[in-house]
Amino acid sequence: MMQTSNANVLKIAAAVVSDSTGRLLLVRKRNTSFFMQPGGKIDAGETALEALCRELNEELGLIVNSDRLSPLGLYSAPAANELGVMLDAYLFSLVLDERVTAAAEIAEAKWVTREEAWQLPLAPLTKEHIVANHH
Repeated sequence: MMQTSNANVLKIAAAVVSDSTGRLLLVRKRNTSFFMQPGGKIDAGETALEALCRELNEELGLIVNSDRLSPLGLYSAPAANELGVMLDAYLFSLVLDERVTAAAEIAEAKWVTREEAWQLPLAPLTKEHIVANHH
């Protein structure tokens, strides 16, 4: 019988960031090729919302009040950069019109339309749950 362990599941919080024209903000971490939502791992003792606010600050220099984030639900997908690891991603939507600056481990942050997003190498979560369903 197969043993299922939670060791290979990463809990993350990520933001589906769009601007007033409906473009999506995607980020790429240093030394990786996949574009994904800004966000990251939820540390022990943090809520998904706290983790996301911390990550948005670290990765993009954003100070986001948690009341600007609307929960979209919990989604599962394979991790883009870690083989055999699944993500449990708490997604929140954020509409943003301020400037963002790639910081910490983020090499690139770009605003794209849905059509432009399909031209990029996308993380599975981004491809399956966000770009495919983005309205």
